[in-house]
Amino acid sequence: MLVARCHVLTPRDRKASGDESCADRLDRSAYLVLSRLDAEGAMSIGQLADAFQLDVSTVNRQTGTLLRGGLVERIPDPDGGLARKLRVTALGTERLTAERDRRRTSLARLLEDWTPEDLSRFGEVLTRFNREVEAHDGRPWPREETTESPAEGKR
Repeated sequence: MLVARCHVLTPRDRKASGDESCADRLDRSAYLVLSRLDAEGAMSIGQLADAFQLDVSTVNRQTGTLLRGGLVERIPDPDGGLARKLRVTALGTERLTAERDRRRTSLARLLEDWTPEDLSRFGEVLTRFNREVEAHDGRPWPREETTESPAEGKR
């Protein structure tokens, strides 16, 4: 299965395979960082480290890859602080949108045989679970509020 193979290959392996659909995929950390920056706007590496509960050096390595790939850029702090911040570039937005679309399509295929009632209940329970985890950790994930469930392919 192509999607499963993409998940086990490193970015270098994906490019070497010549499989464009895999080469263009964002790995998990890139997807999460880009999603967070897209949702919250420009953030410093320290803010990202705090948001993900990771060591600054880990986030520095992850964002370094995104910088080299042209998916994020460093900008002066819009609020006048000393730390530079990272924001998503046009290319980063394009890649993030494409990855979200791929993930939604894959999820829709997995759930295509589910009844509307099953999808609704799944969306309700999954939303409740995520919010309770966030409340327990004291770190809510920024999200758009919608009336449709995540199982229906919406954010």
